[in-house]
Amino acid sequence: MVSFTSAAIEHLKAVIEAPECVRVAVVGGGCAGMSYMMDITTDSDEEDILFNFDHVQVYIDPHSADILSNTTIDFVKTLQKEGFVFNNPDSNTTCGCGLSFS
Repeated sequence: MVSFTSAAIEHLKAVIEAPECVRVAVVGGGCAGMSYMMDITTDSDEEDILFNFDHVQVYIDPHSADILSNTTIDFVKTLQKEGFVFNNPDSNTTCGCGLSFS
């Protein structure tokens, strides 16, 4: 199952408003083959899997859920960058930006 750090959940709570939720997916593309995607939405598909992390609703399609099963999503803020980081121990290769993997 995908998981979120407390920093990621707190950031999501600060940026989404009811009835918004978060969609997490894996999409084709990027320099390493696949890319992570996060979006704020109010829509869901009937096949989506719904997760609830401390009152933050997260939808993931079944294909992406399989790929992200051991992934932890964190939120980092440093002097050089700010954003979500996907820590996926099952990825074989990642690109320099950290958003593309295989």
